[in-house]
Parts: sequence; C-alpha cells; structure tokens
Amino acid sequence: MQCLLLALGLALVCGVRAATVPQTAVDLDIRQVAGTWHSVAMAASDISLLDSETAPLRVYVQELRPTPQGNLEIVLRKRENQACIEGSIMAQKTEDPAVFMVNYQGERKITVLDTDYTHYMFFCMEAPAPGAESGMVCQYLARTLKADNQVMEKFNKVLQTLPVHIRIVLDLTQGKEQCHV
Repeated sequence: MQCLLLALGLALVCGVRAATVPQTAVDLDIRQVAGTWHSVAMAASDISLLDSETAPLRVYVQELRPTPQGNLEIVLRKRENQACIEGSIMAQKTEDPAVFMVNYQGERKITVLDTDYTHYMFFCMEAPAPGAESGMVCQYLARTLKADNQVMEKFNKVLQTLPVHIRIVLDLTQGKEQCHV
C-alpha cells in the first residue's frame, strides 16, 4: 500500500511538472532584447524537428525587433531548396512578458527562459513532432558568433529542467551551418 501511495504521489508531482515550462526571465524587458542575435546551439525533444538542414523548425535567428505594441518581430533564416531564405514571424505578447504566441507551422508558444540581454538568451518553443502530444525546440542565442563555454553549460543545465527530454543538441559554433550568418 505504501508503494502504491508513493507511486501515486510521484505521478502527481511529475504530472504537475510536465504542465509548465520553467522560466527565469519573468520580468523580461523586450526593448533590451532588440538587435542582432545569432543561433549558437539548438536542441529538440524529437530528432525529426532538427535532423536535417530543411527540418521544419531548424531556423536561425538573426534579429529581434520589439514593436511599439509589445510584440516581437523575429527575423530569421531557413534553408529551402538549397538556398537560405530570410523571413520574419511576429511573436504576439501575452499576459506573461516572457511568453509569446507565434503562428509558425501552427500556433506555438515561445517562452524566454533566461537572458542577460548583452550576451545570451535561451528560449524554447512548443513543437510537437508528428504523432506526438508534446515536444519542444530550444535555442541558445548570442550577440556574437563566438559561444561562451560557461553559457553553453548553463544552457545544458536549463535543458535538463524542462518537462520533456531533449535528445539532440546542435552546436552551431563550428561554422558548419551554411545558413548561419
């Protein structure tokens, strides 16, 4: 009986944890995230979301542009038909300053997990893979193309706190990405 109660208690705790994405950027000031950014690392809960240059959510952030209404225009590049295509998506503000909604291959929630505004930003986007109920793609953005090992370690630690298991991490600092500017 004690084992049953323990198992039930653990199931409830895990269920509550899976319902939220932890975030530390509670008081995000979107004016301070304005400007040039570079995708330094990507991670996903399902390999199909990032496994090829043309994977559906393999995008490279170039710039963040806050709007006067509090939304955030995200300028990005994506590989299509052997070429890099530049585009932008509008992230709509929500009641939470660190959470935005985008309509990119379906309606998705973006959560800014952490930023120091001058060197790095970590964000995750809900991204269920085909046939999956939940999924996530995360990125480590930096102001320069040079990754900071301490920040990369911090990014890995943040990924471990997420409610879904992250299975792949792409380190983009080696210059192998052709769509990365």
